[in-house]
Amino acid sequence: MKELFVKGMTYGWDSSRGAYRTPGAVESLKKLKETGSEWIALSFYTYQNTIFSTDIPFDYGFTMTDSDIMFAVKKAKELGLKVCLKPVVNSRDGLWRARIGFPEEAYTYWAKWFDSYTNFLLHYAELAEDLECDMFCIGCEMVGTEAQTKHWINVVEKVRKVYSGPIIYNANHGKEDGIDWFEHVDIIGTSAYYPVAEKPGDSEETMLKNWEKVKERIENLHKKFKKPILFMEIGCRSAEGCATMPWDFEHQDLPFNEEEQANFYSSVMKTFWDEPWFAGFFWWDWSTELYPLEEAKQNRGFDIYGKKAEEVLKDWYINK
Repeated sequence: MKELFVKGMTYGWDSSRGAYRTPGAVESLKKLKETGSEWIALSFYTYQNTIFSTDIPFDYGFTMTDSDIMFAVKKAKELGLKVCLKPVVNSRDGLWRARIGFPEEAYTYWAKWFDSYTNFLLHYAELAEDLECDMFCIGCEMVGTEAQTKHWINVVEKVRKVYSGPIIYNANHGKEDGIDWFEHVDIIGTSAYYPVAEKPGDSEETMLKNWEKVKERIENLHKKFKKPILFMEIGCRSAEGCATMPWDFEHQDLPFNEEEQANFYSSVMKTFWDEPWFAGFFWWDWSTELYPLEEAKQNRGFDIYGKKAEEVLKDWYINK
């Protein structure tokens, strides 16, 4: 029996303030539970102004309030779901958070940024402790900062003083090997948006073959650090060609294709489920406001509600 195995789903990403507290959001959470999911990653974000800013302000007009978070965690727990709290910093200039950072020798800038980031995290780590959250994520795809090993070790040490549960960091696919401080977290997380299809509408067989190469890489990471590996994010839109670029959210003109999304789900499950070092999934993602069921076959987003991938997920999460 594995010590930890997460049958999870990311919930409520990119939701506006107050969105967790609507009747629709509560209904959505119930439907998420019906998939056999046992965990949610409650993921929300605030902004720093640019990728070169050293200050992460609390935005009183935008960022989820503590009351929003308390409500969502309480509702999830009432449904019997475990919760990983996952606060994220994005950049308001529209550049990806992986670009946040400074030149190596800009010591003062690094120190200021990490002070601000640590304060941001500690607020939510305390909240996670108070709400008895079952896991805490200390960062997501912060590729430009990951070489700052001493600063990151300090972050982990400070979080541990206020949060007593397991700590995870969310690396980005293909960049996991660049992190030297993974021995300081409890679980190694990654956004596993690996492009396992070779052409639009590709077969599950092709995806299985390409996941095997990924598995070898991921297992080597486990062997190096002796930590369980968890797919903190993984998913693929129900649109033609998206398994060749699972991270994609921009190409809204692609035709609907639920087979490709379902093949992506199935191939991942088959490849990793039984590996002793593998700790599970937080699929991306499940919205607070779901589309009507009759519109599922028009929706080309990451949501799987009413699509073939939902049946794949249920089969694994409920029957395995």
